[in-house]
Amino acid sequence: MTEYETLHYDEISDHVAQITLNRPAAANALNTQMGRDLLALFSGLILDARGLRCLILTGAGDRAFCAGGDLRERNGMSDADWARQHAIFEQAFYAIMDCPVPIIAAVNGAAYGGGTEMALACDFIHAAEGARFALTEPRLGIIPGGGGTQTLPRAVGLRRAKELIFSTRPFSAAEAESWGMVNRVWPEERLMPGVAELARTIAANGPIAVRQAKRAMTMGFETDLKTGLALEIEAYNRTVPTADRREGVLAFNEKRAPHFSGT
Repeated sequence: MTEYETLHYDEISDHVAQITLNRPAAANALNTQMGRDLLALFSGLILDARGLRCLILTGAGDRAFCAGGDLRERNGMSDADWARQHAIFEQAFYAIMDCPVPIIAAVNGAAYGGGTEMALACDFIHAAEGARFALTEPRLGIIPGGGGTQTLPRAVGLRRAKELIFSTRPFSAAEAESWGMVNRVWPEERLMPGVAELARTIAANGPIAVRQAKRAMTMGFETDLKTGLALEIEAYNRTVPTADRREGVLAFNEKRAPHFSGT
């Protein structure tokens, strides 16, 4: 596995890996190198998932998930340099969204600006009780550019998203859960064990089925019902001729846990 300057990659159990944003002294802020590392890692997983069935994305330390873009690095950047850097960030976030492997964001602290956007780019979010979110970009004279103007309205509704982005108001994990943006809030000490257990549960299911379900839901959500149903049947039909489908039925009839091979 490639070593990354700003990320820590660890396969924590069979078919489950944890990716940790690893700049704790800078509140895991997103700098150019982290953008390059995220892009390289997730682009690689799009091409070859290497047997992984679930991913956890979190931040190092107990202070922050990700504090957003590193403004110290950006201080004094020319417009051209800013645009070149942001193109890396854009592609990194899109690669997270396009990853075929389910990704759980385990938000262990502050997730501001691009940190909130990175969490929203994952399939769903679990958060520690003390986690806080905000899209603070308008305070800097810019707008969210890592998908936030699109992913936040889809998570909390358009009118609430407008208020949160226009005002840049921070909001708590409990608020995010009540709005449907966060799936579950945990006591700080239970977040990572709880998310790891959920990831293992996901990884124990048929990996082809889970990936096809992800594809059908993600693509179908943006379409009309008839098109979504067609996408579902296309995805369903991809699972029928697999060894995993045969193993799942056989295991049920033999009253045992299935052993999926991903084929």
